[in-house]
Formats: sequence, structure tokens, C-alpha cells
Amino acid sequence: MDPYDIIFHPYVTEKTMNLMEKNNSLEFVVRRKANKKQIKRAIEEMFEAKVQEINTKITKNGKHAIITFTPDIKAEDIGMRIGIF
Repeated sequence: MDPYDIIFHPYVTEKTMNLMEKNNSLEFVVRRKANKKQIKRAIEEMFEAKVQEINTKITKNGKHAIITFTPDIKAEDIGMRIGIF
């Protein structure tokens, strides 16, 4: 499956910006039927970065995935590449 069919867009709020700085994490809106393995594969393929952990939650706006990257990858660098800043 194409990673762009699983990952829709980053979810940016003040809280997610704090997560990026403190936990090396980014939050994305993802396909509701996608599981954690599919999300991990899509993120690693899109950004060529190793994923340490994935937490998901379902909100009224859709399914959100909080991606924590390994310590050798900086979430800020990925955020810069996708245009969060």
C-alpha cells in the first residue's frame, strides 16, 4: 500500500510542538483503518527514519498517530522537511 494512502498530514498544535521538543515525537492524521504496523512502515518509507514507538487515538477529527523517533533521528529535522515551521 502507498504510504500516502495511510498518512494524510501532520497535526500541528501547541501541544504537539511541545511533544516534538520533549519527546522527539510528531503527530499525524492517518487512515482510520490503518494499524500500527502499516503506520510504522509508511513513516519509515516516507521519511527514511527509524520509528521507536507509535501511539494512536481516535478523535472526532479522525485517527491520530503520535510517532516517537529513535534518538539518532530528530523530530525537528523531519518537521523542517515537511514544512511544519
